[in-house]
Amino acid sequence: MAGIKRIIEENDTRAGKAFDLFIQFLIFVSLITFSIETFPDLSDKTRALLRKIEIATVSIFTVEYVLRLAVADRRVRFAFSFFGIIDLLAILPFYVSVGIDARSVRVFRLLRLFRIFKVVRYSKAIQRFHRALLIAKEELVLFGTTALMVLFLAAAGIHHFEHEVQPDQFRSVFHSLWWATVSLTTVGYGDVVPKTTGGRIFTFFVLVIGMGVISALTGIVSSALTKARGLELNNDDHTSTT
Repeated sequence: MAGIKRIIEENDTRAGKAFDLFIQFLIFVSLITFSIETFPDLSDKTRALLRKIEIATVSIFTVEYVLRLAVADRRVRFAFSFFGIIDLLAILPFYVSVGIDARSVRVFRLLRLFRIFKVVRYSKAIQRFHRALLIAKEELVLFGTTALMVLFLAAAGIHHFEHEVQPDQFRSVFHSLWWATVSLTTVGYGDVVPKTTGGRIFTFFVLVIGMGVISALTGIVSSALTKARGLELNNDDHTSTT
C-alpha cells in the first residue's frame, strides 16, 4: 500500500509521473468525447463507441478515487477536501444518470465538465493560482463587495438618466444591470447605449471606474501570485536542504 500511495500522491518517481500523465490523458479524452457527443447527427455506431469510452474512463477514475481514499492519511478530510470533492464529482454524474430517463440525463451530462478541474491536481501553475486565491481571499471578498456596490450604483444611475428616453431598455434598475455589467467590465457590446447628455456623461465616469476596477483586481491577483511563488520557492529550498 505504501508503494501505491507514493505512485498516486507523489510524482518524483517514474511510475508516479507516468500515472499523472495517464490520468491527464484520460481527462482530455473524456472532455473531447463529451464535446463530440454534442454533435446532432452522430450515428448510432459513433454514439456506442463514445459510450464505451465513457464507461472506460469513468471506471479508471473510480479506481483512482477509491485508491486515493484508501491511501489517504485522513480519509474523511480527503473526502471533503477540494480535490476529493472534484474527484467525486468527476464520476458521480455517470452513476447517477444510470437508469434515469434520457431527458433527465442531460442535466447530469453537464456535470461531467467538473472533470476539467481534475487537471488542477497535476499542474503546479494552477495549484499556485489556487494558493494565491487563498492568500488574497480577504482582499478578494472586499473587492467583490465593492464591485457589487459599484455595479448597483451604476445600474441605478443609468436608469435615472435613461428611463424616460428608453423605457424598454432601462425599464428598472434590475433591467439596467446588463448595461452596468458590460460597461464596468469595459466590454461594451453596444447593444444598449445612452442617448441623453446626462447618461453619456455618467457613462464616461462609469467606464473610467470600470478600468480602475479591472486594474485593482489585476493588482490583487498579481501580488498574491508573487507571494505564492515565493512560498513555493522557499518550500523547494527547504526540501532540497533537508
